[in-house]
Parts: sequence; structure tokens; C-alpha cells
Amino acid sequence: MIQPVPTALDRPNQSTTKPSATRPAARFQARNWMPADLRQWLWFIKQQALASTFPVYIFILLAGTRFVHIPGIPRYDLLLFLCLTAQAAFLFFRYETIREFKVIMAFHAIGLLLEIYKTRLGAWSYPGPSWFHIGNVPLYSGFMYASVASYICQAWRRLNLRLTDVPHWGLSCALAVAIYVNFFTEALFIDLRWLLIALVFLHFRKTWVTYGPSNSTFSLRMPIGLSLTLIGLFVWFAENFGTLCGAWRYPNQHHGWAVVHASKLGSWFLLVVIEFLIVARLKCRQVQSSR
Repeated sequence: MIQPVPTALDRPNQSTTKPSATRPAARFQARNWMPADLRQWLWFIKQQALASTFPVYIFILLAGTRFVHIPGIPRYDLLLFLCLTAQAAFLFFRYETIREFKVIMAFHAIGLLLEIYKTRLGAWSYPGPSWFHIGNVPLYSGFMYASVASYICQAWRRLNLRLTDVPHWGLSCALAVAIYVNFFTEALFIDLRWLLIALVFLHFRKTWVTYGPSNSTFSLRMPIGLSLTLIGLFVWFAENFGTLCGAWRYPNQHHGWAVVHASKLGSWFLLVVIEFLIVARLKCRQVQSSR
């Protein structure tokens, strides 16, 4: 569970604000009239909302283009244009950094490659036409994966994430490669999904993620396994929303919408693990280069 770390913020007669504290941290610490637990959760909810900007934007697009059509422009190509426009705006207004943008586009490519392979096997399909596609996969589909990477990048920076008891990065990379390869081999050989999930929890059994405002002594922490599970769960909910909006279909949805099978929870959990490890490696290198 989320565990608050006791700090001096819980003692109202003591001030923990330093003269050099940044403005956001100062505002956070200035709310001493609010109960400590409420301050913590309000800050956490606000940062989570800001980190979710791109995924929420995609939800709005999926719902909007389900009912609003622009003559002469296929729905999937309109989604692609609007996603690219959003990324350009995020860079212009500095919502994203250049490095974060590169990670997001890398996951667009990783996801698109997986989409091309899976649709050829009939795992799911895209019912509408498009101009920009590879095989039967519209190019916008990669942004579904990229939006998860965007959330992780934003949450890492906004929540000031720190990892404790991090396993050896070489083993983590080997695990990520094994997970990605299994996505391609599970239909041809043995599906190792549940074994890989067990290995993930074993690998990160001692790892915790700590987060809180920068330049503040307040922090929360959570087991990394729980954090990855919650992200995977929300992605599964998002996938149900996407299929409800008709953005893509699974075989059991051709004659009417149905809930996405619960087995996809494991798939999304493993995909989130890959994205988290790549983002974590990027962020750790940034910290090392800044020293």
C-alpha cells in the first residue's frame, strides 16, 4: 500500500521551508491550515492529473471521433494528425522535454511493430479505412503505447520519483527483452506470460518507489510491483474504453461490444514493465550526467 513517510510537516509549530525552496514546494508547505493527509493526497491527485494529460487527450479524441466525422478525412488519419499536433504543442510549451519526446516516439515504433505482427495473426483488427498505415495497422495506433510512456515520463518528473533497492540493470534489461520476445512467440510456442509476471515480482521484490515534492521533506512510497500493477489495470480500463469507441476490435467484439478479456491484464502489466524500465534507465542516466 501507499505509505506516508513521517516528516516535520506534521508538526505545525515548526517550519521546514528553506529560503532556497522552489515556488511549487513553498506553496505546498504553506498550506499548514490543511490536515497533513489531505495536503498529501491533493498534491498527489494534482500531479497524477497533470501526468495523464496525453492519455486523457487520446480518450477525448477516441470518444469525439466516434460521433463527429470530418468529410474526406478517415477517422484514423484524423487521430494521427491530432496526436502529432499534440506532441508538437507539448514540445513548444515545454510540457515534454526533447528526451521524453524521443522515448515516446520510440514506444510508438515499438508498439506499432507489435500491432503489425498481432493483427496479422488476427488477435485484433481495425475496422475503418486509413491513408497512413502499414499492413492493416493505422499509424495512429502506436500512440496508444506512446501515451503510457508519456504518463510514466511525466509522473517520474512531476512526482520526483526515486527508486530504492534497484536490481542489477543487466538483469532488468534481459527480463524486458524476454517479455517483448514472448509477445511475438506466445502464439507459436509456449506462452510464458505468467512465468514472466512471477519473475517480475521476484526481481523487484525489494524495490520501492518513493515520491514527493522536490525540496520538501514530505514523501510517499509504494512497492514497485503494486505501482506497475495499478498502471496496467488502468491501461486495461482504457482499452475497454477504446474498443467501446470502436477504435479497434477483438474477435469476440465483431457482433457487439464485450468487455476485453481479463487475460489482457497480464499482457498490459508486462508491457508497462518494459516501458517503465526504459524510462527508468533514461532518468537514471540523466541524474548521473547532472552530477
